[in-house]
Amino acid sequence: MKYILVTGGVISGIGKGVIASSIGTILKHCGLHVTSIKIDPYINIDAGTFSPFEHGEVFVLDDGGEVDLDLGNYERFLDVTLHRDNNITTGKIYQQVIECERRGDYLGKTVQVVPHITDSIQDWVENVAKIPVTDDGKEPEVCIIELGGTIGDIEGMPFVEAFRQFQFRVSHESFCCVHVSLVPQPKSTGESKTKPTQASVKELRGSGLSPDLIVCRSEMPIIDEVKQKISNFCHVKPDRVICIHDCTSTYRVPLMLEEQGLIQFFSERLQLNIATPKPKKFMWKWRDLADRHDNVRKVVEIALVGKYTQLEDAYASVTKALQHSALFVNRRLILSFIEATSLEEATKIENPVKYHQAWQILCRSEGVIVPGGFGKRGMEGKIAAVTWCRTTRKPFLGICLGLQAAVIEFTRNVMNWKDANTTEIEPDTPYPVVIDMPEHNPGQMGGTMRLGKRTTVFHGDSILKKLYGNVGAIDERHRHRYEVNPQFVEKIEAAGLHFVGRDESETRMEIMELPLSTHPYFVATQYHPEYISRPLKPSPPYLGLLLAAVGKLQPYLNNAMSSNTTSEDGENSDDDIAGILRRNFSNVSLTGNSTPPTPSHLSIKSPTQSHTD
Repeated sequence: MKYILVTGGVISGIGKGVIASSIGTILKHCGLHVTSIKIDPYINIDAGTFSPFEHGEVFVLDDGGEVDLDLGNYERFLDVTLHRDNNITTGKIYQQVIECERRGDYLGKTVQVVPHITDSIQDWVENVAKIPVTDDGKEPEVCIIELGGTIGDIEGMPFVEAFRQFQFRVSHESFCCVHVSLVPQPKSTGESKTKPTQASVKELRGSGLSPDLIVCRSEMPIIDEVKQKISNFCHVKPDRVICIHDCTSTYRVPLMLEEQGLIQFFSERLQLNIATPKPKKFMWKWRDLADRHDNVRKVVEIALVGKYTQLEDAYASVTKALQHSALFVNRRLILSFIEATSLEEATKIENPVKYHQAWQILCRSEGVIVPGGFGKRGMEGKIAAVTWCRTTRKPFLGICLGLQAAVIEFTRNVMNWKDANTTEIEPDTPYPVVIDMPEHNPGQMGGTMRLGKRTTVFHGDSILKKLYGNVGAIDERHRHRYEVNPQFVEKIEAAGLHFVGRDESETRMEIMELPLSTHPYFVATQYHPEYISRPLKPSPPYLGLLLAAVGKLQPYLNNAMSSNTTSEDGENSDDDIAGILRRNFSNVSLTGNSTPPTPSHLSIKSPTQSHTD
């Protein structure tokens, strides 16, 4: 097993996650099996109880693990399925050590940070690195470990010490350290300042770790003289100082790293025996994706109505899923964030300018998404947005709470149940169309939701069933405490709103639609399809929203019914998907009738197949 530790200096949020994901992407294209571990030094057991304003969205894995959003980057870049143990926190480590102490595993010894905490960290990394993360079940060959925060943080010190020891626990050829640091370029002077990087490397080396590679993050490219200066003061060779400046998209980062000789460096440093020379089409699908992102000219504007819009990372996976689908339909995404409370009548009185600006953005958008969330704040604004989409035939996609808002809106305004509500907001409502689930434990917040991969069975014909490739069932990831009240389902469907996807017991509503005959795209899901969207395999619900927004959904569905893009075993290979995208990307946006065949296996499974991403 080869280990690559990625650390950061100067500031947090410098891009360690993207750098780590990009390194993994390059090595995966070299034919290696790669896994990832993210270390978060906070004391929380996991990210499940975080406010989105703290660290951005909570990413959910197949096994129900609630983890840092960087694991979403790893899954999207590497197309792997990670596990809850791939996210290490101080809370998890201390919990494990304390449990061992209570059982008497330490035989009465004094339990200390060194060696007990540091040994626990090293054991955890070694054990998790061996867990397969790909469909073929093969043990990974390379483990990329991102240490969150910055070098010098007090909460990260036990982890730094653990890896100081770990480099001797494994051989020199099995461990290397990549340090990501900021090289500021003040506009007043126009010079690249190396002192912050020198200071962070000095701190790292003072902790017992020497960087093998320094990745310099900057606004503009840095010149060779600056690289040479960093080399001299940071004790690395000049060719091991890599520059990653701000670029048009994160899809460019793996290509920039590869162009600066990263493959040769890792092949020599870790003795990976990567075949040379590189194949003629090395990373061509990734390069093609980056070029398409940079060269697309037509735009599509989607409005996101949420309650955490002050921090865009709160909707990181939603944004990525929309971008994946926008590229598929050959459009550049313009995503406009609308604070849900700004659409409410109370805001019209308190701040009319803010109210009218929010409604102006909503009205000019070509599609609307209402993503998940918790609590009362902004709910009426989301319901108002749903009403506008339904009555004006604007393409709409609701996710989790968005589905619940759509059900409440429909029962209030179509069925005339004016007091319909969710028991989360109004426990005594006479029409509790959304209720809490038996799994919900009001006294315990962490890990008590319906989490992880669950099966949804389609009922009858529907838009999403066609977008998923006309399969009988799908697996998607969930994170919710409330659900549609099954007691009202029959009456709601009689009024025209159809629940076309349900769980295996048929008591939990998973997918809601209005028929195409009454609305071009009015769809909502209880699950979170954005979690398994991939750059070359966009999520079907998001793809449907973007197709409807550009007026291509109906011809796409018609073509999907007549196209046969699957192989004999009923699945497409990655090459099949890439070929479909490459051959038909531009056709989606043409004004004629030419539309691409549907990738029939996008994040789906048949009732007898195991889940694949």
